[in-house]
Amino acid sequence: MFPWWARPKGRNLGLALAVFTGNHRLQGLRRRDVFSGTGITAKVKHIKHIMQRSLGSVVALGVVALLALGAVAQAQEKKIDPTGKWTWTSPGRDGGPGRTNTLALKLEGAKLTGKMISPARGDQPARETEITEAKLTGADISFTVVREFNGNKMTSKYNGKISADTIKGKIEFERNGEAQSRDWEAKRVAAKK
Repeated sequence: MFPWWARPKGRNLGLALAVFTGNHRLQGLRRRDVFSGTGITAKVKHIKHIMQRSLGSVVALGVVALLALGAVAQAQEKKIDPTGKWTWTSPGRDGGPGRTNTLALKLEGAKLTGKMISPARGDQPARETEITEAKLTGADISFTVVREFNGNKMTSKYNGKISADTIKGKIEFERNGEAQSRDWEAKRVAAKK
């Protein structure tokens, strides 16, 4: 194990073995134990027992990790379905009463479509506008609505995160040539039975 010129003497043998092998349990060995075979055999058996127990722990840990990964994969397979009607209230102009907007979404496979239904204004009826650029990535949803008022096009970009029966996010739009945004929180309308 050690060359003849580097052999440790007396009690230093155990310390040298501990340093050489990285096993602190060999530190108490004496030269006579190593060469007689009495002490080293017991230590080797003890170390073998510890390694077998450790291997069992590693296998158990591996099984637990596989089960956890399976649970995560199963949770990811359960996709969020935004299909249905969602409503929220936009602040009224000049401090007037708020306006309730409705969004009807439909998810078919990976394709998200829908309509924005704006309430009536004055003598004008409620308006339905198709949403465009609709995307659903996990719980993140985004879409664009382009409306036309008196010959002017107004584009609003909606993005948010779906959590149970709520979508929270931001609406980005341009007003008077200035980019603006506001918070947006829609609630799912319970399906009528």
